[in-house]
Amino acid sequence: MDLFDVVVIGGGPGGYVAAIRAAQLGLKTACVDAFERNGKASLGGTCLNVGCIPSKALLDTSEKVEVARHDFAEHGISVGEVNVDVPRMLARKDSVVDKLTGGIAYLFKKNKVTSFFGLGKFVRQDADGWVIDCAGTEVKAKHVIVATGSNPRALPLAPFGGHIVENSGALAFGQVPGKLGVIGAGVIGLELGSVWRRLGAQVTVLEALPGFLMAADDAVAREALKQFQKQGLDFHFGVNITRVEQNDAGVTVTYTEKEQEVTAQFDKLIVSIGRVPNTGGLNAEGVGLTLDERGFVKVDSHYRTNLPNVYAIGDVIGGAMLAHKAEEEGVALAEMLAGQAGHVNYDVIPWVIYTSPEIAWAGLTEKQAKEKGLSVKTGQFPFSANGRALGHGDPRGFVKVVADAGTDKILGVHLVGPNVSELIGEVVAIMEFGGSSEDLGRTIHAHPTLSEAVKEAALAVEKRAIHM
Repeated sequence: MDLFDVVVIGGGPGGYVAAIRAAQLGLKTACVDAFERNGKASLGGTCLNVGCIPSKALLDTSEKVEVARHDFAEHGISVGEVNVDVPRMLARKDSVVDKLTGGIAYLFKKNKVTSFFGLGKFVRQDADGWVIDCAGTEVKAKHVIVATGSNPRALPLAPFGGHIVENSGALAFGQVPGKLGVIGAGVIGLELGSVWRRLGAQVTVLEALPGFLMAADDAVAREALKQFQKQGLDFHFGVNITRVEQNDAGVTVTYTEKEQEVTAQFDKLIVSIGRVPNTGGLNAEGVGLTLDERGFVKVDSHYRTNLPNVYAIGDVIGGAMLAHKAEEEGVALAEMLAGQAGHVNYDVIPWVIYTSPEIAWAGLTEKQAKEKGLSVKTGQFPFSANGRALGHGDPRGFVKVVADAGTDKILGVHLVGPNVSELIGEVVAIMEFGGSSEDLGRTIHAHPTLSEAVKEAALAVEKRAIHM
């Protein structure tokens, strides 16, 4: 029976990164993963196979369609009728996924990570380690990392199947739906709803919460909602789904809104109401692995479970269900197992929604800071005053900086606008080192760039913005 220093159960962003980093640090490492795509083993988990990567590929394609149909004329470009070849679009998306998932297999080989395809589960603990069933092959591990991720949460009234889909199904529609319903106005609902709206679907979004993007800064949420409504997305908030019926023609959803009962007919229905931890098949109960009341694996601040030398990271432990959060936990834990001091700063995790306009933020909102009793000052700068945004033809949105009124330390930065997913990184770096709005405002930014809006918003904290 092979003995490994580390066995990672799960090959998603947290798991594969943990495995690679552990191997880099000289630990004999194995990773077992059961994810299949198109009937074949495929590393990368939900994110690379049916989440982050394919959705961004479709968002990019659909954005190009939108620009060609509505924005080229303003640039003096004349085109004929713009048609969409959906099968070819999906094939391109799959090719992007293939490159990246194949890349992980290459990295495993390069770093000498042993890979098993299939389910991984606990068998027993022996004197010299854990016996782990890796897809039918028993191995021993001195340390075990559980990184099994999460699954889409189903709506009890609308189990997945047929015309009712979760994220993976919404990435593979064979044709553009005429009428598309989306339950849940979160990241997945907004992104996938945007894809098919741009391609011609009539999209209705049903949200149980009373407001839009309540985790984001109020000003950003208002601006984003305004832009999405202008694009034709039809939002309904504070709704209560009472009945979902499916037939050959589509899905009928009955819900109450403002005490009125409404019935809507859709060709397809995306249910995006969150995710649940994936612990099935681990034999957690058999070995006494403690889960919390919601099914997440319980860990301490060093990712240790209640079992000796068993750890967990990523979606399966809760918190922000983000690929980059899982990756950083994987790196930190691997370094701890190698005797180093791994660390993740959860206060500066960036959040991004890849719609158009994009939305991004890190740190506290203005409201959250005030609720903590902090005295704050803010600065805001619109992309409509940014030369690169105007030249690009997309001056929507703004950058908002929230700083401590006493120390000037940046507490949070919130953006809505063009390519803000790429702008949030510099802010996170400044925040990671406890930087101030003055630090950000005095940093030289190339001209003309979108990033100058970040600099100007930082200057605006002290009413020093130059171009506003």
